[in-house]
Amino acid sequence: MNQKKITLIVGLMLFVQMIIVRILSRFPETIERYYSTRFYPIISKAFRYTFGWLPFSFGDIMYSVLVFLILKSLFVFFKNKRRFWKDFLINILAIASIVYFAFHLLWGLNYYRLPLHQSLEIDKEYTTEDLITLTQKLIDKSNALHEQLAINDSTAVVVMTKGEDGKYIAFAKADLFKTTLNGYENLTLQFPKLHYPPKSIKTSLLSYPLSVMGYSGYLNPITNEAQINGLVPHHRWPVISCHEQAHQLGFAKENEANFIAVLATLNNDDPYFQYSGSIFALRYCLNDLYRRDKELGALLRDKITPGILENYALSRAFWDEMDNPLEPLFKYFYTGYLKANNQPEGLRTYSYMVALLVNYNKNFPEAL
Repeated sequence: MNQKKITLIVGLMLFVQMIIVRILSRFPETIERYYSTRFYPIISKAFRYTFGWLPFSFGDIMYSVLVFLILKSLFVFFKNKRRFWKDFLINILAIASIVYFAFHLLWGLNYYRLPLHQSLEIDKEYTTEDLITLTQKLIDKSNALHEQLAINDSTAVVVMTKGEDGKYIAFAKADLFKTTLNGYENLTLQFPKLHYPPKSIKTSLLSYPLSVMGYSGYLNPITNEAQINGLVPHHRWPVISCHEQAHQLGFAKENEANFIAVLATLNNDDPYFQYSGSIFALRYCLNDLYRRDKELGALLRDKITPGILENYALSRAFWDEMDNPLEPLFKYFYTGYLKANNQPEGLRTYSYMVALLVNYNKNFPEAL
């Protein structure tokens, strides 16, 4: 069998794989039992041992090389006046087939595991009264942490750490990444699935492109490296880091990774981590409350310390600065990606995090 036939067969296998994935998606209990909690943790840990020790992102370099090769192939294709268009399309189909296989085998099947509220045996519906209770709790917690960490009640919190001389200095990303482990270690007492080591989280070499596209971080599903956008405001680093680590642990859906990130930050011993997670969760709860009752949302918002609103303003200012005509296009494609991976409401599924938080707080109030 010649190479062209092999390439064609590999390419056509893409459609077979898509059918298999569609069938598997109908059996979330099976995926949860055999893939997400047995097979995947072995793969994830192996890749974290393989790439976690590198001081740079191997996955970012891999993506950069891939983009270069694609552009080179397109150049050669058009230079030859599209004479070999059949071979070109077959090669593209074969590459897509290989990437599709690697994506689902190494991480992507986690999109089809049991919904997290079922795994935790909590409800997914909640009342406005339940939401108010949690929102008020987060306001009290966030205000108290802000009072502890900020210069005064009108200034934003700057993420700091204590140096060897006892003085506070800016949090180095390497130290911050190590500190994330504390929250996950504390969580294993109530959530054994969140046992994390070894660590594999890095600042993305592609932080500026990520900013332009509107992303705070991402998980490379092939190398299992967690990446954060190093350009975003510092107070966001802890919760973004924990979010991407939640993806590493097999929680593929964005809303579930957000929920895990809040738990990991609020259960961290470091108050800056607690602050990052608390104001993150508060923003989601307050937005949800506004959708239900604008007057009540405004009333609770007035109870928030002004300095917390300054932290929110820093985030808005950063993304406003990065605003560009292509961002809606990137979000359109990402929404399509979410819908294709068992998140039918696209970006709107992020609100499911509030349901998880509200009901988890009802069952385990000491965790939030």
